[in-house]
Amino acid sequence: MDYMPLEPSGRNRRRWTRMRLIQRYLFRQMALSVTAACAALIGIGILSQSLDQLEIIVERGQSAFTMAKLTLLATPQLISLILPIGLLVGSLIALSRLQRENELTAASAAGMTRWSLISPAVRLAVITAVLALFVNLFVQPGAQREARRTAFEIRTDLAALLVEEGRFVQGPGGITVYAQQIEQNGLINNLFVYLRDGDEVATWNAGRARFTRIDDRPYLILQNGSMQQYSSRGVLNHFAFQEYPFDLTPFAETDETVRFKDSDLWLPELLNPSAEQLERAGTRNELLAEAHARLSSPLYALTAVALALFAILGGPFKRTGYGRRIAFAATAFLIARVAGYGVVAASAWNPLLAVFQYAIPLGVAFWAMRPVLRGRLRRSKRARIAAKLGRMRRARATA
Repeated sequence: MDYMPLEPSGRNRRRWTRMRLIQRYLFRQMALSVTAACAALIGIGILSQSLDQLEIIVERGQSAFTMAKLTLLATPQLISLILPIGLLVGSLIALSRLQRENELTAASAAGMTRWSLISPAVRLAVITAVLALFVNLFVQPGAQREARRTAFEIRTDLAALLVEEGRFVQGPGGITVYAQQIEQNGLINNLFVYLRDGDEVATWNAGRARFTRIDDRPYLILQNGSMQQYSSRGVLNHFAFQEYPFDLTPFAETDETVRFKDSDLWLPELLNPSAEQLERAGTRNELLAEAHARLSSPLYALTAVALALFAILGGPFKRTGYGRRIAFAATAFLIARVAGYGVVAASAWNPLLAVFQYAIPLGVAFWAMRPVLRGRLRRSKRARIAAKLGRMRRARATA
C-alpha cells in the first residue's frame, strides 16, 4: 500500500511564507546598513590612500592615472581590513533601529523562534566571510603584485630619475640633465644634456624633447637643438639638428628586480615557498603566519555579527537604549582584533601559536552567541537573591 506524504495545511503554509518574508525583510535591512557602512569606511580609506600617493605626482613626475592605479590596487588589502568593522557598525545600526521600532518584538510575537530571528544576520556574516576569504586568497595577492611592479617601474623610470624641472640631475654613467620646464603632457622645454665618458665630453641643447621607446629601448627625442663634442685631436665639433634620437639604454641598465613581500605571494607559495622566496620574502614561519592570517581573518565577520546580536538581543529590552552593551561589544571586538594581530606576529616565531588565529574570533563569537540563543543573560547576584526571596514568600503564603 502506497502512502502519500502529508502536505502542510493552508494555515501552516501561510505561516511559513510569512516567516520567510520577515526573514527576507530583516536580511535586506541589515544588508543595506552594512553596505552603507562598508562603503563609507572604504571611501575614507581610499581617500587616505590617494593622499599618500600624491608624492608620486609631486616628486616622481607621474600622471594622475598612475596615482589612481596604485590607489585602486591597494583597495583589496583595505577591504579585508574594513569588512568586519563595517559589518559590526552596520549590524549595530540595523538591529538598533529594528529593536527600537519594535519590529524584532513583533516578529517574535508572530511565532518566530530565536534562531529564525537571527538567521538573516548569520547568513549575512557567512556571505561577508566568504567574500573576505575570496579577496584574501585571489584578489589581494594579484593586486599587490601588480602594485609592486608598478612601484618598481616608477622607481626605475628614467623620465623621473633624470629629469626634474629647474634642477641639474646627475645620473649614472656620467650623464647630467637639466630641464627648464616640463609640461603636463610630458613635453620638455629647453633641455640640456652633459655627458662625460673618460676624457671625452659632449653636450646637447634642445628646444624641445620627449621620452619614448623604440624597439623596446628608451630614447630621448631631441628637437631643434645642437650638439658639441671635442674630437680625439682636441677639435670642437658642432652641428645643429631638427631631430636627434638620444639612446638612453647605457644609462638604463640595472640589476634590480621586483622583490615580492609575503603579502604579494599566493597561498600555495606561502605554504610551500621556494628557496628564492624564502630569501626575499621572509622566513618559512613568517610566510606560514601570513597564510594562516589570510585564512582566519574572515572569521572576524562572524565575531562582528555575534557581538552585534549580543549587544541588541543578548539581554532584556531597554527603553533607554543599549549604549552600554553596544560600547561593550565594540570594545570586545577591538580587543579581539588587536589580539589577533598580536598572535599573527607571535606566530612568525612560533608556528604552534597559529591555532589562536582561529580560536580568538571563533571563541569570542561562541561566547557572544550563547546569551543570544538562550534569550537572556545570566542574572546578576541581586536578581538571583530577589528571585529566591520571592519564591520563599510564595512558599510561606501557600503554607
